[in-house]
Amino acid sequence: MRYLAITLGFAVVLATVFTAWTPASLRPGEFAARLLALVGGGAEATQVAGAAQEGGQGMRLGIVAGHSGPSPETGYVDPGSVCPDGLTELEVNQRIAELVVQGLEQAGFQVDLLEEWDSRLAEYRAVALVSIHADACAWINDQATGYKVSGALETSVLDRTQRLVDCLADRYGRDTGLPFHAGSITRDMTEYHTFYEIHNQTPAAIIETGFLYLDRDFLTQHADQAAQGIVDGVLCYVRNEPANMPAGATP
Repeated sequence: MRYLAITLGFAVVLATVFTAWTPASLRPGEFAARLLALVGGGAEATQVAGAAQEGGQGMRLGIVAGHSGPSPETGYVDPGSVCPDGLTELEVNQRIAELVVQGLEQAGFQVDLLEEWDSRLAEYRAVALVSIHADACAWINDQATGYKVSGALETSVLDRTQRLVDCLADRYGRDTGLPFHAGSITRDMTEYHTFYEIHNQTPAAIIETGFLYLDRDFLTQHADQAAQGIVDGVLCYVRNEPANMPAGATP
């Protein structure tokens, strides 16, 4: 009877903590993220997987179209890399991002399409956030082809961030057939400004979908494949599916 009383007492305390700590308006995906922070991962992964398999249930996801929107410092839009004929990284990023949003919304998720310097990014909370970019439109060498994915080197949700990176790298490679460009992840990716603007419990990743020079035809003519790779990567993450970084890729 003593053990039973202790157990019941502990249950009452837990119920009280959850009631006080979780606002009634919290969305399913945000609740799952908070639950993970409390119990260390297992319960959140189970809840997120169940919700995703039932169609997302409105769980929130964030997609950033790289370089979109004006800079708060200059008031101008930075188009990113620009090709000699005028094709910009921004055009490529925007098209792929819009297709990703459509795909995730069709899967039942609530998706925010965000600009590079979007004011909503401040303390932004979601099951995951992915920022979409493309690499240089200039001749580098014959190996300057393929994609890259990175999360923040310093994050309070390192395990979830790494799983998101693994899922994106794995599924994007499968869906597009592009190689993972190992060894060329820059500080601009690992210290991407958005990583430090969002809430510290939101896992986030940045993906460079290809090089605008050697991968131009793919990025402009098969944006749907690029988008599907990102969609499948996000679904892999929220469904807690197995994934591995491509062979030879650096973490």
